[in-house]
Amino acid sequence: MTWHWPAVLAAVATQLAPVTAAAPNTIAPEVAPVPEIDIIALEMERYRRMTVPVTIGGEGPFLFMLDTGAEATVVSRDLADRLALNDRKPAILIGMASRRPVETAAISDFGLGSRTFYIRNAPVVESANIGGADGILGLDSLQDQRVLIDFVNGQISVADAEELGGNRGYEIVVKARQRLGQLIITEARLDGIRVSVVVDSGAQNSLGNPELFRRFRRARHVGESEVTDINGQVMSGMVKLGSELNIGRARLQNIPIMFADSPTFAALGLADKPAIILGISELKLFQRVAIDFKTRRVLFDLPPESRLAGRDGVSVFR
Repeated sequence: MTWHWPAVLAAVATQLAPVTAAAPNTIAPEVAPVPEIDIIALEMERYRRMTVPVTIGGEGPFLFMLDTGAEATVVSRDLADRLALNDRKPAILIGMASRRPVETAAISDFGLGSRTFYIRNAPVVESANIGGADGILGLDSLQDQRVLIDFVNGQISVADAEELGGNRGYEIVVKARQRLGQLIITEARLDGIRVSVVVDSGAQNSLGNPELFRRFRRARHVGESEVTDINGQVMSGMVKLGSELNIGRARLQNIPIMFADSPTFAALGLADKPAIILGISELKLFQRVAIDFKTRRVLFDLPPESRLAGRDGVSVFR
């Protein structure tokens, strides 16, 4: 049995590093506080990736893939050339499978809903490597906000947590730690193995690191898989089936995981401990998922078909 995951979804944990030993470029946007809640309809495109409309310099809308695992907002070369984003600098882009030199472009008027950002260094990548999307909406555009992904109604909301109703309606609220803008859940277990979890809306499926593979030898082998990362580099790996992933009180059943030595794990400080990047196939098992960067919380709204699995948890089935 052979698994072929879509190439577009390999931009799982896009990281940006400087070319030289100089201090890395700051990619945090300048965001003016706006009280309104931005509710943006999601387009569930081919391969179930999620895109949102953005504007640049008043033009658009352009479709950017929402990727909570990407440190930097990315723009396609076609769009950067079309909009004459010519203020470019060299950098190193860390993708799922590779580190490559790229150009970055400054975007002075990047609009998401009612918010306008300044993106100092957006990596410029080939459109084919992001599935023909116009770009990727990364963590530099989402800091200090809550991102609410509503799978039932097919929309996302970006605002302060209180403006989105606080924690009401979520059965499970999990603390996370932050590194390079990413929220990493450390209190999770996969088949009894303590594991760090990165919630990544830009990945279709889940990816495990070599340290998890080493402790996961008895899991059932279900095939091989390959992905092409944001730099166009192909990465392949074995796919095993996890019986149960425990995140807080939620118990996710039967999770296929591809294993590979991705540089993403090292960039996040997760190379020497069991870790998994949790993709959209697993996130869609919930009705809603909220990622609160300001308070470092990840919140899950369980589907109605979830059944009680003892006093300490609920099971979520495919």
